Amino acid sequence: MGDDCAILRPDAGLELAVTTDMLVEGRHFRTGAEPRALGHKALAVNLSDLAALGAAPRWALLALALPAADERWLERFSEGFFALAERYGVELVGGDTTRSTLLTITVVAMGEVPASVALYRSAARAGDDVWLFGELGGAALALQRPDIVEVQKRLHEPEPRIELGERLRGLARAAIDVSDGLAGDLGHIAARSQVSVLLDYERIPRAAAFRTLGDAELERRCVLSGGDDYELAFTAAAERRGEIEALSRELGLPLARVGVIEAGAAAVTVRDARGNALPHEGGFDHFREPRQ
Repeated sequence: MGDDCAILRPDAGLELAVTTDMLVEGRHFRTGAEPRALGHKALAVNLSDLAALGAAPRWALLALALPAADERWLERFSEGFFALAERYGVELVGGDTTRSTLLTITVVAMGEVPASVALYRSAARAGDDVWLFGELGGAALALQRPDIVEVQKRLHEPEPRIELGERLRGLARAAIDVSDGLAGDLGHIAARSQVSVLLDYERIPRAAAFRTLGDAELERRCVLSGGDDYELAFTAAAERRGEIEALSRELGLPLARVGVIEAGAAAVTVRDARGNALPHEGGFDHFREPRQ
C-alpha cells in the first residue's frame, strides 16, 4: 500500500460524512493482540462514528505504522478488516504504510447521508428523552477482568450499529456512539447543545456478567465511564417514544429510555433509585492496571 489519492463524490442529494480514528499499541490494544480482531476493530470504531451521524458507510483509507513487515500478521489483519468492509459495502480507496517502533493503525472512513438529516451533537432540546440501544459496561469489564471470557468479544470485536443509525434519521435529534463512557459522551451532547442531561442509573442496560460479580463500584465505573462498547445513545422528542420502541422490536436490540434533557448549564447528572447524585469519571485509560 503506497501513497494513494482518490476523488470521491457523494451521490446527488447526499452529503459526505468523514471521521478518523487511531489505534496505538499499548494505549488502545495490548502488544501481541490478535491481528484479525484488530483489523475488525480498526474499521468498526470508525463505522460506529458514521452510524452516530446517521450516515451509510462508503469508503475508507487505511494507514499502518509497523515494527516489521510480517506477512502472516498482515494476512490476518486484512481478513478482519475486509470481512467487516464487505458486510457494509465499504471500499478501501487508499492509504499508506511506514515503519515504527509502535504498531499504529489509522483509518479514515467516509459515508453518505441525505442532506439536512444528519444526527448532530448540537441538536438536543430541553424535554427530549435520552435513549440507549444496547448494553453497556462489557468492554470496560473485559479490560479490568480479562479472565471473564464472555465479555471479551465486546472489547475486541465491537459491532457498529449502521442500520440503527440510518433508521434514526428523522426520528432522533442528537446522537453519539459510546466510545469514551456514557457520562462523558453525553457530556459532548450537553456541551454542543447547551443543555443539561439527567440520567437514571438503574434504567441503563448493562452486561449480564455484572450480576455474578457483586462489585457495585466496578459496575458503576464500567457502565458510566468505561467506554469501548460503541452502542448508540441519542435524544428524541417525547412524542416519538412509540416509534422508537417499535424500531427496537424490529431490530431486536435492547432499548432503554435512560434520562431526559433539561434546560440549564451544560452538565451530566446521574442519579440512583433514591434520587441521589452518583459520581462519574472520565473514560478509563485503556490498559491501566485494575484497582485493587
